[in-house]
Amino acid sequence: MKGTIKMVCLILGGGQGTRLYPLTHHRSKPAVPIGGKYRLIDIPISNCINSGVKRMFVLTQFNSASLNRHIKNTYTFDSFGSGFVDILAAEQTPGSDKWFQGTADAVRQSMHHLSGHEYDYVLILSGDQLYQMDFKAMAEFHVDKNADLTIATIPVDEKDAPGFGIMKVDKKHFIDSFIEKPSAKLLPDWQSPVSAAMRRKGRNYLASMGIYIFRKDALQKLFAEHPEATDFGKAIIPSAINEGLKVASYQFEGYWTDIGSIPSFYEANLALCDDLPQFNLFDNHSRVFTRARILAPSKFRNTRMNKSIVADGCIIHAKLIDYSVIGIRARIGKNSVVKNSIVMGNDFYQTLEEIVTLKDEIPMGIGSNCEINRAILDKDCRIGNNVRIIGHPSLKDADTATHTIVEGIIVVKKKAVIPDGTVIGYKEKPVKNLK
Repeated sequence: MKGTIKMVCLILGGGQGTRLYPLTHHRSKPAVPIGGKYRLIDIPISNCINSGVKRMFVLTQFNSASLNRHIKNTYTFDSFGSGFVDILAAEQTPGSDKWFQGTADAVRQSMHHLSGHEYDYVLILSGDQLYQMDFKAMAEFHVDKNADLTIATIPVDEKDAPGFGIMKVDKKHFIDSFIEKPSAKLLPDWQSPVSAAMRRKGRNYLASMGIYIFRKDALQKLFAEHPEATDFGKAIIPSAINEGLKVASYQFEGYWTDIGSIPSFYEANLALCDDLPQFNLFDNHSRVFTRARILAPSKFRNTRMNKSIVADGCIIHAKLIDYSVIGIRARIGKNSVVKNSIVMGNDFYQTLEEIVTLKDEIPMGIGSNCEINRAILDKDCRIGNNVRIIGHPSLKDADTATHTIVEGIIVVKKKAVIPDGTVIGYKEKPVKNLK
């Protein structure tokens, strides 16, 4: 990055993450596992490291213990350098005795922690998005435009536009106006100049990605003049535009998805199994960093694999694994079939001696002769033998002690125990051993 661009990054950990429940029951959104061996927080941090941004604060307030451990065990920079990843948890201070009330309020309450750092710009990111982006290029664009605020935007089509904050952008890439989640009848007035490739796809609307670069003094001014503003999208950004600040749009045309719900999490994970996934884990330059665990290679016996990702340390005797993501230390018994599913794996191994002496208890992992389809199995689950967990769009949403059903996706909760012969979900076919 240019020596003149001095920037720190604040990564928003999000609120309670209710739409990602039960994955967020015991952890914050940024700590949710993804891609077999990563956590969501690894995505924005890796983008920063790859872009030369090495001073990062992660803002959290809910269930942050596992996130703290992950960051502590993962991101250790050169002792003689200035790089760091620090957790800033919500706290009571002389200036405020309240929890974070929104995205802008979280940043406002955290600004005093930046006073000991030299910086001219603040990069603000979300902790629950999947994308690969060069923040160096965005920062240079911001400086070249002499902008007070630059918002990363992505072209979307008429179908998706009502779900976003939409920008009206001129030919010089400056934002004239902003509307939060416009109705379909208002959309014709909110088209902006986009590339020819985006026009051909009907993606004529520029949506905010929740990625911002503020000039330091502009951010401080906005906070001082709008002490009641708690959210960037609903308050700070409209105020910046309406008050004549120079607000630029940095148009991004790569892959980007917001992982804010169980269906979006499920789809983003399985998309990593595609032949040419839009989010590329196999890249020499845009690498995704995570905790370096010392695990054995995964091993398989009599297993047919198709379009799947398997992390380290797995012991798999399954009959078939098809279009699925298998996480670290996963154990899958003989003749079992796993399709269209995410198995997060285990936090530790049970020894053979421990498994043998369990008697009536079920060992960690998936037993023999099981069928798992359209499901998410959180960590440390114990699935007995002859179990069928079959998701289907026809299933009604439900929440039980062991699992939750969301839009036909069955999410087995962390450390849940599912007894032998249990059938969860779609029951059209009879229960039988799979051979």
